[in-house]
Amino acid sequence: MGLLDGKVVLVTGAARGIGKACAELAAREGARVVVNDLGGALDGGDEAAAGPADAVAQEIKNAGGEAVANSESVASAKGAAAMVEQAMDTFGGLNAVINPAGILRDTMFHKMSEADWAAVIDVHLNGSFHVARAAIEHFRNQEDGSLVFFTSTSGLIGNLGQANYAAAKMGIAGLSRIIALEGARKNVRSNAIAPFAWTRMIEAIPIKDEAGRKRVERMKNFMRADQVAPLAVALVAPGAADISGQLFAARGNEIFLMSQPRPVRAMAKVGGWTPETLINHALPAMRPDMVDLEVSADVFSWDPV
Repeated sequence: MGLLDGKVVLVTGAARGIGKACAELAAREGARVVVNDLGGALDGGDEAAAGPADAVAQEIKNAGGEAVANSESVASAKGAAAMVEQAMDTFGGLNAVINPAGILRDTMFHKMSEADWAAVIDVHLNGSFHVARAAIEHFRNQEDGSLVFFTSTSGLIGNLGQANYAAAKMGIAGLSRIIALEGARKNVRSNAIAPFAWTRMIEAIPIKDEAGRKRVERMKNFMRADQVAPLAVALVAPGAADISGQLFAARGNEIFLMSQPRPVRAMAKVGGWTPETLINHALPAMRPDMVDLEVSADVFSWDPV
């Protein structure tokens, strides 16, 4: 007996990396899986190809599971709708969506083109919207459904050269939270994971210095995609039916529950503030509680377990 026996799960970006690991683990836990992957290049270019998704679906079937391949793009509302329709037509239902599909186009913000900005926002943020929107009414009608989005510490904390990616990933965190709030009465759950894992997306990050090289080397050796998949699969399982609206991080054998923005210090002044009194009083009082200009590696500074 598996945790997902009788369930139908759609996994996007499932031909490689985290998506593939999620699809394979969901199938081992008894789910019937729609294996979605556009089959394009890391930057979103090249023609779509069905081959990568077909290969993973076939691997699942060879291992005794049930799967079907889909090569639509998450960046298309029509494509996302087709994924859900395929799940319904092939397996008679849909219970969960795991959505790690993504691309990278890293560059410093002052050098970032409009095309590089738009492409990353389109796949990550708009793609998350399209897939969730295609599934949400079905989930609400059946009063059961779970979404797992993928955010990133690039947005939650910060990383150089990833303004487009960080903006999209922070947007996904907000999207997941609202879906969780709005879906609570209908038993529709939504959570987000910030993964640390060696994938072709991480492999493409430019290495600028020795610290960056060491960080990437740690990810390659100690943070695997298959170590992220258990959390994603657990979050869509019936055993986690009371967990929604949360942000997690997964790194190697470590799982983190991430904080969400809440007030940390308040100042009030009868009669109101002026720019001068803010500079002289409020801002100095708040400065000890302000967040430093850290990057993800500064916060997760120890070696992964």
